[in-house]
Amino acid sequence: MELDHWPNLVAMFFDQAQSKESAPFLWAKRDDAWQSISWHDASEQVSSLARALRAYGLTDGDRVVLVADNSPEWAIADFAIMAAGGVTVPAYVTNTPNDHKHILTDSGAVIAIVSTAKLATSLLHAATEAPLLKRVISIEALHENAGSHITTTLWRDALDHGNSQPNNLISEAASIQPDSLACLIYTSGTGGTPKGVMLSHRSILCNCVGAYNLLLALGLEDEVFLSFLPLSHSYEHSCGLMFPISIGAQIYYSEGLDKLSSNLTEVRPTLMTSVPRLYEVMRLKILDGVQRAGGLREKLFKLAIYLGRKSYSLGGTLPVHERLLDKLVDKLVRDKVKGRFGGRLKAMVSGGAPLNFDVGIFFSALGLRLLQGYGQTEAAPVISCNPSSKIKLDTVGPPLAHVEVQLADDGEILVRGPLLMTGYWAQPKITNEALRGGWLHTGDIGEIDADGYITITDRKKDIIVLSGGDNISPQRVEGILCLEPEIEQAIVIGDKRKHLVGILVPSQDLRKEWLKTNDDVAELKQTPNDLRRRDAISDAVHRANKSLSVIEQIRRFALAEQPFTVENEMLTPTMKNRRHKIIEHYGETIETLY
Repeated sequence: MELDHWPNLVAMFFDQAQSKESAPFLWAKRDDAWQSISWHDASEQVSSLARALRAYGLTDGDRVVLVADNSPEWAIADFAIMAAGGVTVPAYVTNTPNDHKHILTDSGAVIAIVSTAKLATSLLHAATEAPLLKRVISIEALHENAGSHITTTLWRDALDHGNSQPNNLISEAASIQPDSLACLIYTSGTGGTPKGVMLSHRSILCNCVGAYNLLLALGLEDEVFLSFLPLSHSYEHSCGLMFPISIGAQIYYSEGLDKLSSNLTEVRPTLMTSVPRLYEVMRLKILDGVQRAGGLREKLFKLAIYLGRKSYSLGGTLPVHERLLDKLVDKLVRDKVKGRFGGRLKAMVSGGAPLNFDVGIFFSALGLRLLQGYGQTEAAPVISCNPSSKIKLDTVGPPLAHVEVQLADDGEILVRGPLLMTGYWAQPKITNEALRGGWLHTGDIGEIDADGYITITDRKKDIIVLSGGDNISPQRVEGILCLEPEIEQAIVIGDKRKHLVGILVPSQDLRKEWLKTNDDVAELKQTPNDLRRRDAISDAVHRANKSLSVIEQIRRFALAEQPFTVENEMLTPTMKNRRHKIIEHYGETIETLY
C-alpha cells in the first residue's frame, strides 16, 4: 500500500466496499447475538445518509458533530459526512453540556448526529446556545424538544429521504482533495480547554500506510478488530476504524469495558489496540487469579514469567536445559492466557500514554506480542511504533513510513511528514507555535538510538522541577506506584517543592474490603485518611519507592476521596489523569502534605 493508493478516505471506503461486497464488515451485539452489516449494505447506508445531509443543506467544509457510542452507525455516519463534503467533529459521549457547548460553538457545526435520547439530553441543552446548529439527526427517538431553531430528524427517516435524492457519490468521491479537511478532533483536555485539531484525508491515510507497512510481516489477511476505545479519540479513529477499513478487515464493537473479557473470547480478534491503563488492569486481574489459585498453577505461572523475562533479556534464546521447561509452560500456561484474549492475537498495540516496562515484559513473557507506539492527535495520531521483527519494550519504536523525526537542541522530539495536522481550528497563534518550519514541536523530550528507536524521557510541560533543581517525570513515578496491587490510581506533585508527595486511589478490592469491615463508614470520601486505611497503602508505597531513585520517592501521601473518573472530570475519556483538575480539587490537601 502506497500513500497515493487512494486520493481520500471516502474513495478508500467505497473501493473496499465494491471489492468485499457481501462479506461481513461491521458487527454489534443485538438481542444477545452478534449481528453483522455487510460491506455492500454499509456502503448503501453511507450513500443514503450522505445524500440526505446534502438535501438538508450541508455544503463543502461544513462541520457535523457526532455524539455516539462505538457502533456500526458511528462508522456509517463518519463516512457519510465526509462523502457529503462535510467535516466530522467527534465528541465524547461523556461530555458535559459545557463541553458540548464549547465544541458546537467553536466548530460552528450546522448539524449534529446523536445515537440515544440519553446522550441527546446534554447535547440539546448545549444546542440552545449554538445558533449555527440547524438540525439534529437521532438514531433513537428523542424524549425532549430541541430549541426552536433546530429541526430533529430520525436516522431511519434521514436514510429514506436520502434514497430519494440523486446518487452520484461514488463517482464524486475521487474529486475530494487529499488535503481537504476530513475531521476536526478535539484534544481530550489534559491541560485545559480542548483544541480542535484539523486532520486532512492525507494525514490519516499516511497513518494507514504506516500501520500497514509496520504490521505486514505478521501476515495481514482476513483481520478482525475489537473496537472498545472511544472513536471520538484520534487513536481509535485512525487505528480502530480507518486502518481496518484500509485492509478490508472486520470490526466488532465491544459492549463496553465491563464485558470486554467475554467479548474477547467471543470475537477472537487478530489485532488489538489499547491504552496502557487497560493492559495494567488486565495484568493485575491475571495476577490476582493466579494468586487465588495458588499451588502448582501459581508455580508454573511464575516459571513462565521467569523464563519469558530471561529469554527477552538474552535476545530470544535460553540455555539448553531451560528450553524444555519453556516449551512445557507454553502449553500449560501461555496457551491458556492467550485463550483469554481469544487465541488468535497476532499483536497488541499500546499507545496514548507511556507503557510501563514491567507491564510490557509481563505480556511478552506470556507469549503475547505487545508493540508500544507513540503519537499525538496533531499527528493523526501515530508517529512511531515497535515492529514485530525487533521489539524494544523500553522504546516506542522507530518512525512509521513517510515520517521524519529529529531532536531539537533541548531534546524535544520534532516530527515532519504528511501525517501532520493542518493546524488548530481558528487558533493561528498556537498553530504557529506548534508547527514551525514544517516540524511539529511535540512537547515531549526523548532520545533516538542507533537503530532509530525513540525513547520518551519526559514531557516538557509535565516535568516536575524540585526546589533543588532536580527534574522528575511524574508519569514514570505514577506508573511504578500503580504497579502495586493496592494502588489503582496515583498522581504525584512536587514542582518547586523539596520532595514529591502523592494523592493515591486505593484498589477496588481494598475499597470493597473496607466497606465490609467498617460498618461505620459508608463511603471512601467520609474518612479518606483513616489510619487503618493508610497502613494498607503505606506498604505498597514503600515497595514502589524501592524501584525509584531518592529524588523520585514519595515522602508523604493522602488517600483520594473518590477514584479519578471521567464523570468527576479528573480523567480523560482515554483514561489519562487530568492533572490540573486533580491538583485544583486537592489543593488544600496537598498543602497539608508539605
